Amino acid sequence: MTLEKRIDAFNQLGKRLTGLSSEEKSDLHSKVGNENPWFTPENVDLALTGISKFLNRQVLEKWTSRYSIEDQKSKKIGVAMAGNIPMVGFHDFLCVLLAGHQLVAKLSSHDSVLMTLLKKELIEINPDFADKIFFEERLNHVDAMIATGSDNTSRYFEYYFRNVPHIIRKNRSSCAIIVGEESADEFKLLGKDIFSYFGLGCRNVSKIYVPENFDFPRLLDNLQSFKPVIDHHKYANNYDYQKSILLINQVHFYDNGFLMLTENESLVSPISVVYYEAYKDQADLKSKLKVHEQKIQCIVSAKGWYKPSAPFGESQFPSVEDYADGVDTMAFLSTV
Repeated sequence: MTLEKRIDAFNQLGKRLTGLSSEEKSDLHSKVGNENPWFTPENVDLALTGISKFLNRQVLEKWTSRYSIEDQKSKKIGVAMAGNIPMVGFHDFLCVLLAGHQLVAKLSSHDSVLMTLLKKELIEINPDFADKIFFEERLNHVDAMIATGSDNTSRYFEYYFRNVPHIIRKNRSSCAIIVGEESADEFKLLGKDIFSYFGLGCRNVSKIYVPENFDFPRLLDNLQSFKPVIDHHKYANNYDYQKSILLINQVHFYDNGFLMLTENESLVSPISVVYYEAYKDQADLKSKLKVHEQKIQCIVSAKGWYKPSAPFGESQFPSVEDYADGVDTMAFLSTV
């Protein structure tokens, strides 16, 4: 199968995903929700919108033109997929298949319905993919490995796949930079970065850097449109638990009834909590970011004023060339 045919298939896949009927979407939402209650219809639709942005012929042609993959010798590439947000493993799925390799993936038990749908649709579009996509419980006898997991599981992956080329990803999170002059609408956009997928993704903002004497109530007031997250029972359980911990430990926090802000130098906060840290000036801000640079997936700021950062509201829509952990997956796949 030529690269042109592979690109054409993914271009058609994008059209199919954006063209699902109301009945098809409803059925999909039901199946996905039964497998994973965190994957609400809104979050599934958000993920479908995100990956559909990749699946444009011009985007794919421009992207793949940077790599020597036209006559790539096919290898078996193992991929251990995470399941924290819907179709989080799709970018690896896309990279491996566009590079001309055979995908041998272990799906997360929390995200098998959607990934199985992608496989089914792609094979219907081009049956040649039938011998290119395999979902397995064990990743044995692979030529290379891509794995995404926690800091703990990464140590296992590093050891187990030490004898084959590999990309092993660890925990990452994202942060926002606030100057204090943001408008109400800009804070509402920041809310998307915080609350999309209930904050479960590595591109969700779990930490904000604020100027000294920042007006926290103004931020919380402008996030009121996201209050419905508390109606989700799993999110509400996390909120109640985290609030009780803060109260028992007598930790100061701001609270608007569905989100808590508390001062903490750590980058990764629990669900329903966002950490904050004050900075004095730009030099101080840069030094604080430097401490976490190996753990930051994405930085957002109003209109993307801080370089490099994405604008508020755009953290969940990376470009196809925005690689997890900053490691160029396609370059890796073009040399294995």
